[in-house]
Amino acid sequence: MYSDSALYLSLVVPVFNEVETVDLFLDRVSRVFEHQALVSLEIVFVNDGSTDGTLGRLLECQKTDVRVRIVDLSRNFGKEAALSAGLQAATGQVVVPIDVDLQDPPELILEMIAKWREGYEVVLGRRMNRDSDSWAKRVSATWFYRIHNKIADPEIPENVGDFRLMDRAVVDALNTLPESRRFMKGLFAWVGFRTTHIDYSRPERIAGTTKFNGWRLWNFALEGMTSFSIDPLRIWMYFGAAVALLSFFFGFYIVLKVVLFGVDVPGYASIVVAITFLGGLQLIGIGIVGEYLGRAYLESKRRPIYLVRHIYEAGGSRSFSRSPQEKDIHEYPKSDSL
Repeated sequence: MYSDSALYLSLVVPVFNEVETVDLFLDRVSRVFEHQALVSLEIVFVNDGSTDGTLGRLLECQKTDVRVRIVDLSRNFGKEAALSAGLQAATGQVVVPIDVDLQDPPELILEMIAKWREGYEVVLGRRMNRDSDSWAKRVSATWFYRIHNKIADPEIPENVGDFRLMDRAVVDALNTLPESRRFMKGLFAWVGFRTTHIDYSRPERIAGTTKFNGWRLWNFALEGMTSFSIDPLRIWMYFGAAVALLSFFFGFYIVLKVVLFGVDVPGYASIVVAITFLGGLQLIGIGIVGEYLGRAYLESKRRPIYLVRHIYEAGGSRSFSRSPQEKDIHEYPKSDSL
């Protein structure tokens, strides 16, 4: 299928309202690979419902760069779905998901390829620092990794995002996973394969602004922990058992105090506090159970992860990559009346 000497590389680039960065990204990638005669390149952009002219800019770039392929989703499905669409579309011998904002340096891909040639099937890009992130994001990320890796299986490597090189076997394995609520960091770790990493310093965004705010990051973390662990349910069960046991001993103590010593035990304030406290804990517990039930409900619908509005190939054709999950690809033909 592939030449022993030449390497066919796919870059998967999810984009959402990134009209300012597309040209800068393509220029940087072109400079990195312009003298790499043994590397054939395709750049799969996944337009995740952009509203700022990103698609138009990509189409203009495609006119002068035949390596560009564009998967245009029917709406904004989120980065995890867009990344899944890109992996499904990629046809390369090795695949590299990369952000368009150039916080992940394309120059590092050449080092990743060298590691791949040594026999590794996954080469991670690990951030040596998070200086480009806010203090709140750095602290929350640290705690997320600690908590997630305590309760979830498998562990996910710290300070590693989606930027990595993956062998075709790894991508094919990821494309067979059936869940629709996808936490890609966890799925990357779950499939395994021979893995190494390369450290790098992460710069600031080259242009534009991040699309992740604090609320979206919190929900992203919650998605990760509930996708790969049922420990929150177990912890709540243990906590409930401990509270019940303490309540039993406290009640026994009160009975002894009244029966043996005749001590009057007024307790309206303590009762109100206890009821309020335990009521709050019950609501939290119900929320945790509801999170898991909600995930099960959404998965039971078996909806596709994403819908493709249109696929733009440099030659004008529209076809998706070969895939072990053809059923997950949903592209709607354009109406002649439009």
